[in-house]
Amino acid sequence: MQEIKKYVSDNQQRFLDELFELLRYPSVSADPKYKEDVLKTADYVADKLKEAGADQVEVCQTAGYPIIYGEKIIDPDKPTVLVYGHYDVQPPDPLELWKTPPFEPTVRDGKIYARGACDDKGQFYMHVKAFELMMRTNTLPCNIKFMIEGEEEVGSNNLGIFVKDNKERLKSDVVLISDTSMISLDHPSLETGLRGLSYIEVEVTGPNRDLHSGVYGGAVANPATILAKLIASLHDENNHIQIPGFYDDVLALSEQEREDLNKAPYDEEEYKKDLGVDELWGEKGYTTLERTGTRPTLEVNGIWGGYIGEGAKTVLPSKANAKISMRLVPNQQSEKITKLFTDHFQKIAPKNVKVTVTPHHGGEPVVTPTDSIAYKAAQKAIFDSFGKEPIPTRGGGSIPIVALFEKELGIKTVLMGFGLDSDNLHSPNEKYDIANYYKGIETIPLFHKYFAELSK
Repeated sequence: MQEIKKYVSDNQQRFLDELFELLRYPSVSADPKYKEDVLKTADYVADKLKEAGADQVEVCQTAGYPIIYGEKIIDPDKPTVLVYGHYDVQPPDPLELWKTPPFEPTVRDGKIYARGACDDKGQFYMHVKAFELMMRTNTLPCNIKFMIEGEEEVGSNNLGIFVKDNKERLKSDVVLISDTSMISLDHPSLETGLRGLSYIEVEVTGPNRDLHSGVYGGAVANPATILAKLIASLHDENNHIQIPGFYDDVLALSEQEREDLNKAPYDEEEYKKDLGVDELWGEKGYTTLERTGTRPTLEVNGIWGGYIGEGAKTVLPSKANAKISMRLVPNQQSEKITKLFTDHFQKIAPKNVKVTVTPHHGGEPVVTPTDSIAYKAAQKAIFDSFGKEPIPTRGGGSIPIVALFEKELGIKTVLMGFGLDSDNLHSPNEKYDIANYYKGIETIPLFHKYFAELSK
């Protein structure tokens, strides 16, 4: 452990400088105007893997953005860890809410503020630097493979194809991912499950053009009003989702599981203060920790229609749209939920409008085993690094490729994240604590050490 700490201490400024360089690339996969920047980011990642000591480094082309692959095979008979991460980031909008430019990393109060600081550039880059550390100190105890993609934020549409076509190349014993969070440095934790996702866009169309709201108002259905009513009907007064069959496959937790989950440190007043809200909102009968990790949800991610520019324009809009995401829990299937939503939304739409439902992307919920060699290695690594046993938690987010890895490669995943839920992921002023970044680089080599030892 002392050798690890010394290497991190001796190189911490360089580690930070390299991360800053990575963060300056605006690798927004959702917006085509950033295409060249995304491609430059891929090249940067490949270069840094080579510098760290990886072999067979390749910028693998796909129908979308490339996947970076690299490996270090020290002994075919030793266990192999497949490290997954993504170099693409969410759009930075709305730009006016950022205190400093999203692609000019800035340190305030020991935190790095930049788009991608935590999700996922800061977290996957910990693995690159931890690998460098093990190579430079001649302490790499097992084989390691890297697969860093550029389309996670838009559904990883080409990753499944790549995995299916490269099963032998990707053959490993476990997948290690740092794209999740922990409770805090004082309360380290390991996520033992993730929710699935069904992401949908709906469009409500009324008249064939925008209309004068004085001339036509009161005579023609307003798509924005109808859309608002349709969305409002999707929850009842107890915030239960009102889609027939939505809960049919939900795997409910036992009372003991609920009790164990709620042992995690949680301060409701601090939670509300951090979010700037006076009251919390959610499904009746469940705690906040249960709502955000073990219960399915339906949320509006964006809604628009009519005139939204400066000043006034009195129109009755022709169309109104919304983007909606549903987070799913074990036993629910994204395709089934997408169909249930589509059928229900079209059924409840009044005849004075037309409704179109367009699925975007989805993913399946997963639960990772806590009795595996890999999970025990992660436990031991965190205990050595933090001096405390990690608390098992359930993550509210989605990483669809975890289920893909299990299906196509037949291997489980360890979710060893070092971010915080309060890191403003997908929001303005995304951040990542420098202390968490360095702590990750210190802890990851210990995972490899214990995974190799426990696999003997």
